[in-house]
Amino acid sequence: MKKFLFLIIFSCMAAASSYAQKYALIDMEYVLKNIPAYERANEQLNQQSKRWQAEVDELVQKAQNLYKKYQSESIFLSDEQRIEREKEILETEKEAGELKRLYFGPSGELYKKRESLMAPIQDEIYNAVKEISEKKGYSMVLDRASATSIIYASPKIDISNDVLSKLGYSN
Repeated sequence: MKKFLFLIIFSCMAAASSYAQKYALIDMEYVLKNIPAYERANEQLNQQSKRWQAEVDELVQKAQNLYKKYQSESIFLSDEQRIEREKEILETEKEAGELKRLYFGPSGELYKKRESLMAPIQDEIYNAVKEISEKKGYSMVLDRASATSIIYASPKIDISNDVLSKLGYSN
């Protein structure tokens, strides 16, 4: 009987504490689309990415051209010349792979550039969300754009416009 009474009291306390928490939503895609610095950073990343991709594609094309030339001339080449050409093709392919990894790998130049351009924007947004949450007493703020488990959320708890206002951007 005591265990049952304890369980009921504990359940009531847990339910009461859950009602005291306030939640809010933010749509990060919406917020980011309304920040010009984010759009400029994205454009800068896209342009740099295209330049780097062109460099990689140029090396890949060079390797393909060397291979086609090797195939058409292979019957006229001595064993030494064949080995030398194969080595040149493999080195060019390897160079293209290394360049691609250098630019686009997990810790590559594109990642570093994205981090350096986006981190200040993300920090600014985080600080604005934190300040609004503390001011309005929110226990938790969820990202509507990435939280696929949110089936419905009242627009009343969406603080996206508050964050944009706090950052100095009007909508």
